[in-house]
Amino acid sequence: MRFRAPPRDAVPPACFDHPVFADFERWRGLLEGEAWPDCAALESAAAEQGMDLRFVAQSPALLEDGLHYEQRIAAGRGIATREANWHDLLNALIWLRWPSVKRAMNARQAADVARLGNKQRSRGQQALTHFDEAGVLVLLRDRAALDDWDRHAWDRLFPALAAEDVSVVVIGHALLEHALEPGRLLVGKALVVIDPRLDREAAVGRVSAAIACGDLLQDPQEMRPLPLMGLRGWHPRGGDPGFCREAECFQPVRPGRRYPDPLAAPLP
Repeated sequence: MRFRAPPRDAVPPACFDHPVFADFERWRGLLEGEAWPDCAALESAAAEQGMDLRFVAQSPALLEDGLHYEQRIAAGRGIATREANWHDLLNALIWLRWPSVKRAMNARQAADVARLGNKQRSRGQQALTHFDEAGVLVLLRDRAALDDWDRHAWDRLFPALAAEDVSVVVIGHALLEHALEPGRLLVGKALVVIDPRLDREAAVGRVSAAIACGDLLQDPQEMRPLPLMGLRGWHPRGGDPGFCREAECFQPVRPGRRYPDPLAAPLP
């Protein structure tokens, strides 16, 4: 069944205290309150960051141009945004916080649409869509956690993973949307960077460049599942071995599944 976000007035302000929303605190005013922000408000938020982002209300008149959603963005005609819609508002927040990732994904998507048309989708397009909806970039100080992660040994991985040894960058706006409903057990599709400094901005820049040139996200199998609620501070029982054995989000690894090596941070 397709997820239906709760009405705006049913989402308590405390919802946005969750770590999944931590990178978007400066735009909390767009999330709280009775009134939905319009496209002008989103463009104003972008201008305050020195960004030239154009958001346009999705309407029948807009769609008459016949362009694919991604092609419209690539052509500079704006990011089609449904009014009073959580999914599209949260997508706008990702554009505001991590524009380099969004631009890289859009350029790749638009190029594949131009090459394949609107009806056929490449494996790369599927990977980009998965990351756009549910993606997380996970920075680890070292590789020690990867053996347990590879085996989906969640009851070993999360108890041993200290909060100061991992940093999560949320890219998927569907993850944010699902987090509007308390109690959801969020699972991200992860790309991993090993970086002793946990330099988030540098990691995002490197991943954006790798996506843009086609070195990343050519296939959905490049991503690892990460049950985010196993992280300390993301769930009342985060880091609890029993929770990591019992909750339905902690699935066993599929037979024969192999994950690619993580990215390594560039030397300073």
